[in-house]
Order: sequence, then structure tokens, then C-alpha cells
Amino acid sequence: MKHIYQAGTNDVTLLLLHGTGGNEFDLLPLAKHIDPNANVLSVRGNVLEYGMPRFFKRLAMGVFDMDSLAEETEALYQFVDDASKQYNFNRANVIPVGYSNGANIAASILLHYDKPFYAAILFHPMVPIRNLEKTNLKDVSIFIGAGTNDQMTPDGEIDELNAMFDRAEARTTVFWTSHGHQLNKEEIDQAKIWYDQL
Repeated sequence: MKHIYQAGTNDVTLLLLHGTGGNEFDLLPLAKHIDPNANVLSVRGNVLEYGMPRFFKRLAMGVFDMDSLAEETEALYQFVDDASKQYNFNRANVIPVGYSNGANIAASILLHYDKPFYAAILFHPMVPIRNLEKTNLKDVSIFIGAGTNDQMTPDGEIDELNAMFDRAEARTTVFWTSHGHQLNKEEIDQAKIWYDQL
């Protein structure tokens, strides 16, 4: 997978996962804001949709290709394992920071694997998959940034995802703004406050 790795000075690695049409450079400033001392592993999605990088295919707006989702979820999970050996970072202290499509692939990993990450920051996610066996996310802290005017996220989706994480015994914090789907300073600053309390 195309990626950037930047070594930091502490034991945390921020896994950056961009939104549709983004790339591995998009969220680098966000990572520096959240933790300027962390390692950074920023990944470009494997899939192209009309030339725009994504982390998995979709059949239509808001309709995910479940075969692609399963395949790319496993591929990204394995990539993080392999990268931890290549770059010698602590696999147990990886925190994905995902926006939109990147948040969805991070959520998919959380719902497929027991405790795959130390914590997670998900900006404007959707429910990636339903009807899975319950995973064990006990003591995994998850921050969800959501907008009440987000036209991309169906009504009730954030609450449903939060409930799924609750059933897996994660500690989930949902922060709402009045904004739409775009990343905004209010939720980024709140994510930083949340992160500093981990």
C-alpha cells in the first residue's frame, strides 16, 4: 500500500486514513495537531473510484461493496501488522485517525477484530457492516466526530455505530457539531482534548 511513515519520539503511532479522493498527505497536519510527537503511518486507499482513491469500493453513494470492504479491511489490518515490523513501532499503541471513507475502514477493522487498536478517532463515519459476531473492544476508547447537518450520513447511523461499539464494550465518545460532512476546527480541537486524556 502506498504510504508515508514518519518516526516520532513517543510510543504512539497515528494511522491516518483519508476520505474519498484524498491521499496520504491530507491528514498530516491533523496528526501534528493531535500529537506532534507520535509516529505517523499515513496510508493511501487501494481502490480508485473515477480516479479518486478510496479504501474500498461502493456500488452507489452510501451503498458499500461488501466483498471489497471485507477484502480491504483484511488487507489494511495485515498492512499495519507488517508495517509495525518494518518500521519497528509498537503495534499495541496504534490509533487510527480516519475521515469519512477512512473512518469507515477503521470502523470495519474495529468490528472485525478483537482490540485491533489502542484507541480510534473517527470523523464522520457510517456503519460499514452489520450482522457480524460481536468483537471484543473492551477498554478501547473511540472518539466519533459527527455533524447534525451531515448530508452524507443517514439519520440514526452515528447512534447505531455508537451502540455497536457499546455492545463490544468500547468506551465511546460522540461529539456533535452543527456542521456538515467536512472536517471542522471544532471537532478537531475536541478530538485533541479527548486524546490528551487517554
